Amino acid sequence: MKATGISEESKCDLDGALFRAAWYSGLMAVRSSAIFEALEKIAPLRFAEPWDNVGLILAPRDSQDFHRVFLTIDLTAETLQECLDEEADFCIAYHPPVFSGLKRLRLSEPEESVAVRALCSGLTVYSPHTALDACAGGMNDWLAQALGPGESCPIAPSPENSNLGGGRLVQLNTPVRLEQALDLVKEYLGLGHLRLARGVNHQPDQMIRSLAVCPGAGGSLFEQVQHADLFLTGEMRHHDVLGRQRKNSSVILTDHTNTERGYLPRLKERLQSELPGLEVVVSKTDADPLRVV
Repeated sequence: MKATGISEESKCDLDGALFRAAWYSGLMAVRSSAIFEALEKIAPLRFAEPWDNVGLILAPRDSQDFHRVFLTIDLTAETLQECLDEEADFCIAYHPPVFSGLKRLRLSEPEESVAVRALCSGLTVYSPHTALDACAGGMNDWLAQALGPGESCPIAPSPENSNLGGGRLVQLNTPVRLEQALDLVKEYLGLGHLRLARGVNHQPDQMIRSLAVCPGAGGSLFEQVQHADLFLTGEMRHHDVLGRQRKNSSVILTDHTNTERGYLPRLKERLQSELPGLEVVVSKTDADPLRVV
């Protein structure tokens, strides 16, 4: 198929969509209603923040059978191509690829072209975002276990359920030294480097008994926490970090998506538990845009 003025890499892949439809006929099919029911069971959309854009984001067809699900934190040009190369027809992108109200959809604009290419390729895209953060067994609960088991509660309880909501404040069953906490977080998130702001009186052997966590950016949410020995999130504003240091709390920053990506294998397990036989692929190209150089 020819597309005048559009590169081969960015054109709408309608021919590819037809090929995939034929190829899928040999795979196990799962009805769209079954996938949406499973996602709603795992991360009920009513727990999402009011400002968020969650649920079904791109729907090229009213209903269809799905054969392979692709998981990514961000739907970028790179992860979209990987998704299509994996022959997936349903993509769960944790961050909504359409968020702030697009007014146009043009292949010439990078922010818009991903949505255009996904639609032209027949790809359905769903985003759970803050619903997956707040729910039981979701991203907050997963991140709260970075230093081991403990008693946790939401920092910002949901009006729907006071036991769920944004962030987690954890009282650890077994306190750990600050230096040990750094090693545990690196191992848990699969990272070689962290950024640490040590509390004004925190020494390497300082014991950490309480932990506040928030996937992504925790600054505004952490304003609701009076004190924790350690704060763990992807990013915070400079003056918020200084404020915590002055109150003798230490802060670990990982960069935004490094507090989120490690949850995708667990989401895969939960989906396959709800829908046995469903093929689920976790992105290998999805990565935080920032690098230590």
